[in-house]
Amino acid sequence: MAELNPVLGKELRQRFRFWQSAIILFLYLTVVGVFTLGFIYLQWQYAGVVFQPWRSMEIFVFLSITQLLLLAFVTPGLTAGTISGEREKQTLNVLLTTHLTPGGIIVSKMLAACSFTLLLIIASLPLYAMIFLYGGIAPGQVLGVFGYYLVTMYLFAAVGMFCSTWFRRTGASTVTAYGLIFALGGGTGILAAFIYQLNRMSDQWTGQESVNFCVQFLQNINPLLVLIRIMGENAVMGVERVMFLPYWGVYTAFCLVVGTGLLLLSSRLLNPLK
Repeated sequence: MAELNPVLGKELRQRFRFWQSAIILFLYLTVVGVFTLGFIYLQWQYAGVVFQPWRSMEIFVFLSITQLLLLAFVTPGLTAGTISGEREKQTLNVLLTTHLTPGGIIVSKMLAACSFTLLLIIASLPLYAMIFLYGGIAPGQVLGVFGYYLVTMYLFAAVGMFCSTWFRRTGASTVTAYGLIFALGGGTGILAAFIYQLNRMSDQWTGQESVNFCVQFLQNINPLLVLIRIMGENAVMGVERVMFLPYWGVYTAFCLVVGTGLLLLSSRLLNPLK
């Protein structure tokens, strides 16, 4: 594929041949590993003599949430400067004169950035081996978490690509991308909690616990709440009813639809004829 797309080939070589990529990979694994080992040490100090095997679920939750936070930090940082960086270097006009379509340029830049992020996720697999040493975690849960990381990475990368296309400066693009992701992760949770509290006050007058589909939808698109539920923890506010898709299906469809829409809009913004 790199031979068919020169932009993708150039981005992949530039991404993986420089020493900065190795430094980022080392720091990523160091941060995740240190946090996980530190959590195990604190649990061992709390338990006394030995580490309790049933606490492996706590390690799994802690490791997965830590990796989600790092994923939300790394992915926009890699994609938010792709197009705006070309514009700042005054090479974007030259790139647009090639035979590649604007959509091909967007997809190539995004694939190159996501390939490195995917490498970070795969490289963290050995860290999950510490969890299997103590048992208590099903392999299906780990596969579900990594599938969740893939669709989340797609959405975060699409947000970064859209901001990079919309803004002319990399600084403004990066800040906006982080702001949108924070609004998705924190804003939807806060809004869901606020609507849920209003709904509870209304239910106190009627004496019934109703189903608020707005709260349910906000919970189903919140990355942190969805991750907690995939790991088997309860993170549901109020009564939940499954309509057409389960919570993970709603989140997957949301990431794919919104991410694809942002990429299509980015392609249109990049097209000089539009």
